[in-house]
Amino acid sequence: EHSYTQANKHRSSQGFFNNNRQVVVRSYYYQLRGSRHCPPGLAKRNNGCQPPGQAKRWRKGQRLPAYVVYYDVPATLLHELGRPPIGQKIVRVGTDLLLISIGTHIVIDALEDLDDVF
Repeated sequence: EHSYTQANKHRSSQGFFNNNRQVVVRSYYYQLRGSRHCPPGLAKRNNGCQPPGQAKRWRKGQRLPAYVVYYDVPATLLHELGRPPIGQKIVRVGTDLLLISIGTHIVIDALEDLDDVF
């Protein structure tokens, strides 16, 4: 009981994207990297096929702007990461993964700058 409580406190202090989940995310995207096809102009930018004008436009603790394009994370990766807390979801914005509130789109946690895996 005591060690379980300590583990939960440690996990919550790291946020959702703790070290274990970071390893899972990087491993997942490294495996897919070779099979991705990006238009030649975007491939040269080395930014995860992110279109012009979609540079980081979000901040942790603030609402994700309505004009920011985000993508659902593949079901396989969600399964490996484990279910996010109720009322929250994981999305990809460019080369970042964000944990956002479903109702308010507030950015709760982030795994930033995954440039090396895209």
